[in-house]
Amino acid sequence: MSPRRSLEGQVAVVTGAARGVGELLARKLSARGAKVALVGLEPAALKEVSERLHTDSDHWYADVTDHEAMARVAREVKQRFGKVDIVVANAGVAAGGPFAESDPDAWRRVIEVNLIGGAVTARAFLPVLMKSRGYFLQIASLAALTPAPMMTAYCASKSGVEAFAHCLRAEVGYKGVKVGVGYLSWTDTDMVRGADENDVMRELRQRLPWPSNRTYPLGPAVDRIVAGIERRSPHVYAQWWLRGMQGMRGYLPGMIAVAGQREMKRFEPRLGSVSKGLVGAGGAADEQERAQHR
Repeated sequence: MSPRRSLEGQVAVVTGAARGVGELLARKLSARGAKVALVGLEPAALKEVSERLHTDSDHWYADVTDHEAMARVAREVKQRFGKVDIVVANAGVAAGGPFAESDPDAWRRVIEVNLIGGAVTARAFLPVLMKSRGYFLQIASLAALTPAPMMTAYCASKSGVEAFAHCLRAEVGYKGVKVGVGYLSWTDTDMVRGADENDVMRELRQRLPWPSNRTYPLGPAVDRIVAGIERRSPHVYAQWWLRGMQGMRGYLPGMIAVAGQREMKRFEPRLGSVSKGLVGAGGAADEQERAQHR
């Protein structure tokens, strides 16, 4: 395990920083002395987060899927702070329900924000990270390690960003840039609470085997992410047991295919009640933003 590095005076960029993991991560990085650039779709919420931080900070409005917007943000962050040492691609959305009845626009948007947004973020900030020999952390999920019915877009997007980050690590490591993947199980955020508002999605999750059927507190999860950033870790596990899932991942698709068929048959009469849109407050903000630009 690599030793921890001081974050004092480091400049960290966090996308999806208006709430949840992104907001608390910004606060904890600031408490350790890092200057923080917040990026997201909700300027008022980002401004409130920025004003509560302990160190110098600022916020930028941008859609992480927009390359021109993110390239502008990268230039402006560099101008504002003089450098960038850490970039956390945290922005994400989710939608649930059977694939065959899913909303094609919501399904595509999950892929765009979670996968393409992570890549766009990396592309925009890699030039400054190469200058600082910095660290890029892509937030993935338990969904990258194990497939799950009713979560096709989310699992596909998180598997994609995991693979992207692993590929990127091999490309840029010799230039001094470290790349990590962050894994979280069900953590107490607006996204998870939004998914749980639907009875079917909540009951399906409760029927998962322990410990994957629990909702975990946000604070300890983010503490583990901060420790991973301090160590420039290639793998960051927000819950202790996720590390052990790596050794099981080859067996999981077959096991879940069998168990998933049984559960889907059980819940089939109620599947029509599952919302087809993005879940949680972050999903609502994303849908509102897109509606304004149609």
